[in-house]
Amino acid sequence: MDMYQKRKIRAEKKNNNQEEKLTKVGINWYPGHMAKTKREISEKLDLIDVVFEVIDARIPYSSKNKDIDTMIKNKKRVLIMTKIDMCDIINTNKWIKYYEEKGIKVIPVDLINKKNISEIFKVTEEVNKELNDKRKEKGLKERKVRILILGIPNVGKSTLINTLVGKKATNVGNKPGITRHLEWIRINKDIELLDTPGILWPKLDDDTIAHNLAAMTAIKEEILDTEDIAIYIINTMLKLYKDSIVNRYNLTSYNDVVEVLDMIGKKIGAVRNNETDYEKVYSTILKDLREGYLGKVTFDRL
Repeated sequence: MDMYQKRKIRAEKKNNNQEEKLTKVGINWYPGHMAKTKREISEKLDLIDVVFEVIDARIPYSSKNKDIDTMIKNKKRVLIMTKIDMCDIINTNKWIKYYEEKGIKVIPVDLINKKNISEIFKVTEEVNKELNDKRKEKGLKERKVRILILGIPNVGKSTLINTLVGKKATNVGNKPGITRHLEWIRINKDIELLDTPGILWPKLDDDTIAHNLAAMTAIKEEILDTEDIAIYIINTMLKLYKDSIVNRYNLTSYNDVVEVLDMIGKKIGAVRNNETDYEKVYSTILKDLREGYLGKVTFDRL
């Protein structure tokens, strides 16, 4: 068996048998600080007037923590959809309609170009008026609106907060787990916000959601390795956005994922002595997707 055949068999196993990987995901899926965060949120919930739940417009279903519905009980909730500038807006709009039909207000925002941020302040003004009108009726002093911001790791919570404040109020990074504890942040004279670490759900048992989260950096690459993620991205792009990936890497005729990887390797100069540097290819695919070089995408579909 030559080297190409060995690579092909290995890639096919990765491509067709990822259930074993999901067992590994379940082991490392729920770090201790996330369980602690959920307890602390529960303790603070009575102080909160409105919840901002942040999701990624490219994976508007996969990036939504289903546990939040239970956690926030009957609190007023707004779904803030970040990275709208990087999504396939036609398909993401279907998700916006889906959530709004469930009675959830959705605000899609472009944090890079600061588009639609005013809609967030409109909501807080409405909550502020409703809150303080009731307090006046009871003879109580006015107070600031208290917002709880929730979401899974790396969906743009910190960038959103810094945008609302107008300066750097919290650390931002492209790896999950930057925010590690609850923190009150003053937005302006009328609003204060409780920032929280990204929280996931205890058990990951959906193959597609796992790979969507890994592809968009919501979970660490130690949980699903770059080879798994890269092959998933290739297959998804070929299925949903074939022209984008074909044009990006000048793909011609190919029979399987190994041939695609080899062609990408040639395109990016990752072939030496007739051997493809697959680690470089995997990293390039992940980087290109996350930075928008594969075009505007929405991996979740209704």
